[in-house]
Formats: sequence, C-alpha cells, structure tokens
Amino acid sequence: MKEALLIVIAYLIGSIPTAVWVSKGFFGIDIREYGSGNAGATNTFRVLGSRWGTFVMIIDMLKGVAATSLYILLPYYMNMTNEWDRTNFMVGLGLAAVLGHIFPIWADFRGGKGVATLFGMVLAIQPLVAVLCVGIFLLVLYLTRFVSLSSILASIAFAVFILVIFNEKEPLYRAFAIAVALLVLLTHQKNITRLLRGSESKVPILKYRDRRKERRRKQ
Repeated sequence: MKEALLIVIAYLIGSIPTAVWVSKGFFGIDIREYGSGNAGATNTFRVLGSRWGTFVMIIDMLKGVAATSLYILLPYYMNMTNEWDRTNFMVGLGLAAVLGHIFPIWADFRGGKGVATLFGMVLAIQPLVAVLCVGIFLLVLYLTRFVSLSSILASIAFAVFILVIFNEKEPLYRAFAIAVALLVLLTHQKNITRLLRGSESKVPILKYRDRRKERRRKQ
C-alpha cells in the first residue's frame, strides 16, 4: 500500500510541466503551440533559447532524481540485504515519473518525451553510468547542436554500458536498459526523420563559436 502511494507521488512529481509553466509564466505563451509542439527541454531550447532550455532540462532531470529517491521514505529499502528489491522499486518509481512527464496530469496529459527525467532516474539508480551518458550527451550536443541526436546516442550508450561494459547481472535492470534505448528511439521517430532529411533544427547554443567560424570563412 505504501509502495503504491509513493508510485502515485512519483507520477505527480514527473507531471510537473516545467516547460509549460516557464513559457506561460515568463513569456505568456504555451510552448506546445510553437516549434515541435513538444513540452520538453529540446523545444524550449528551440523556442525560448539556451538559458531557459538549460533551466527546463535541469529541473526535469531533478524530477527524475527526486521521484526515484522516494524509496528512502520506507525503512525496508534502506537495508543493504534488500538491494534487489530496492533497485526494482527505484525503477518503478522512476518509470512512474517518466510516465508523468510524458502524460502530465497538470497539463492536460500533453507533455515532453521524458529524456531528461529518464536521465534523472538513471542518475539516482546508477550515478556513474548516468555521468558517462551525460558526458556523451554534452559532447554530441557540442559537436552537432542537435539535442535529439544527443539524446538518442546517450540512451544507446546507456544500454551499452549496462549490458556490455558494466555487465549488470540483474535481469530487470538489463531489460530496463534495453527499454530505455527503445523508448527514446520510439519517441524520437520524427526527429530521426528530420535528421536524415537534414531539416532538424539546431538549438541556439555556441552562437559565438559559430559566428567566429563564419567570420573566418569569409576572411
């Protein structure tokens, strides 16, 4: 019963529509009516700029961390002998938060793709793997300025880390790693199509670097 209540709370935390509240509160618009129509960090970068895109991404990640960490409210899961049960419960809490982000009760069930919240969940469960994945995300973003491509490659890297490099033994965790990669690929189908067509929008970061490169080419 207590676990079920925490799962509901995790969903409600994930349902906090950061991008929608930021766009309405500071700009008087609904982010879902602009750009890709998505209420996530990528579209916030595209529509509102890098400052607010970064803010939304960080908050959405923290939603995943907070929701997944709710297990600490139940003493049973703090015992090291219950590590298996704890990991399974954390996965359940995290997935509830991701579901909340995608279908937020506070925003007419029209949310984002859940990538940032998903990474927050991974950060709470497996910090080292999460840091490595974030590193890959930032590297790809720096090189390409495609948030979608960064998210896709980071999610695939997550599966590779869990299944191959760290070779986690728990079947549920291995299945979860595969599910993460498939979920990100599924929710980014339109982005993949635009990437292949060369029509995917780049986020407005590293503008000064691009201007310098453009000036050098002109010289």
